[in-house]
Amino acid sequence: MKDKIIVEKILKYISKIIKYTQNTDYDSFMNDSILIEACVFNLSQIGELANKIDTEFEKSHSDIPWRVMYGLRNKIVHDYEGVNFVLIWDIIKNDLPDLNSQLEELYKQI
Repeated sequence: MKDKIIVEKILKYISKIIKYTQNTDYDSFMNDSILIEACVFNLSQIGELANKIDTEFEKSHSDIPWRVMYGLRNKIVHDYEGVNFVLIWDIIKNDLPDLNSQLEELYKQI
């Protein structure tokens, strides 16, 4: 049950990021520090939650990049000045939609 709640919370953070950036292009994103900070904060929350997933649950759903999510969180939290916002944009536009679909499917199964 704990893992289902965590997945649900991750989905909410993903939804926020998608909503924030749905009508935004790369240049607008890169010139909007508030938007960047909002997205980076939500990505860090996703990573924090991913780290709370039960080890056995993580192993049984190894197609989900739990460790990658947590790794991004660590980069954001421990080296914010070194965060590459081009990479953040790429994650938002190219990785989050697929992750969202994967987690929605997983959420239905648990």
